[in-house]
Amino acid sequence: MSFLTVLYALLFYTATALFIVGLAYKIRQYATTPAPLKIPTTPAPTTTGGVVFRMAREVVLFESLFKSNKWIWLFGWMFHVALALVILRHFRYFQEPVWGIISFIQPFGMYAGFFMVLGLLGLWVRRLFVERIRYITNPSDHLMLALLVGIGVSGLMMKFVRHTDIVMVKAFFLGLMRFDLQPLPNDGPLLVHLALVALLLIVFPFSKLLHAPGVFFSPTRNQVDNPRERRHLAPWAAELDK
Repeated sequence: MSFLTVLYALLFYTATALFIVGLAYKIRQYATTPAPLKIPTTPAPTTTGGVVFRMAREVVLFESLFKSNKWIWLFGWMFHVALALVILRHFRYFQEPVWGIISFIQPFGMYAGFFMVLGLLGLWVRRLFVERIRYITNPSDHLMLALLVGIGVSGLMMKFVRHTDIVMVKAFFLGLMRFDLQPLPNDGPLLVHLALVALLLIVFPFSKLLHAPGVFFSPTRNQVDNPRERRHLAPWAAELDK
């Protein structure tokens, strides 16, 4: 087994462990953070079903962003939808046999890569040239965008410029899942792509990218607007009332 295969196998085992543990830790932290006040963004739903419907609109359509800024919504929604298709397309590297729905979306996921990069570049241009946004932009924001653009461009290069042996790539990842290492192709774009993906897995739980699960724990989005009908009492405050 080559040194490169062992190196990337260890890299992905480490990155996956950090991703799972870090994500679980942050979600637990979100779930246990007290919400002492009723602070839903009004107008807000007055029933639990309404909250679920509102959250679904927020997650799928980015409703609040659409109301705030149409250009940011366009690039942001384009990037996230394309990213979802690209991720689903990559499921084929972890399945044998491949599910029918994953086979169906393969062509959509392939061209979604272009829209993913286009959306990222639009969001990056906004951080560079809109003065108000540039003022609140940190170096980490640029690094995250550069990382995601690098993943997208290196992935497109493998598909449209310099092909790699995807049969060997699939065997490598299936081998990782079965703790049976298989050779990894020694292609430049592939190695760059996989290294950037591993880096993304490592930094994801500790970066602003964590807004993905974080939106579900936002009190302004997940609370029912019923303070007149029902007293809101945080668990720690209930202990004081005893």
